[in-house]
Amino acid sequence: MATTVEFLRDYGVEIRANGQKRWPDEVKAQIVAESLKPGATVNAVAARYGLRANHLSEWRGRARDGRLVLPALEDDMFGFVPVVQSVGDRVVAAPPEAGTRDRDWIEIALGEMTIRLDCATEAERIAAIVRALGTRA
Repeated sequence: MATTVEFLRDYGVEIRANGQKRWPDEVKAQIVAESLKPGATVNAVAARYGLRANHLSEWRGRARDGRLVLPALEDDMFGFVPVVQSVGDRVVAAPPEAGTRDRDWIEIALGEMTIRLDCATEAERIAAIVRALGTRA
């Protein structure tokens, strides 16, 4: 069975001679995602990876602020639905009219800014953009 140090190094965690660890963002994101699952606690997840709970809490804050992109959850049971957003009496984005072909793009509008993405853009990338824009709203 691998030791904690071997386990962490396998995930790309750099462990310095003084015991300090440098965690890659991908590993941080995976740990944060694990801590957000139903029934998980920050203390339990932090202990499993040999880190302090306050570090994990800081990473969770980064994820909330859009500075750490979390991996897509396989069993999150979320899906896309049509969204209508309006500013005053102006419709910013609307679902396609019944009987018409879906758009070939996805639009994200914030104030005077509109971001148009190809409809083949991965959900994880769209979520990252929305989280990043959320910090600027």
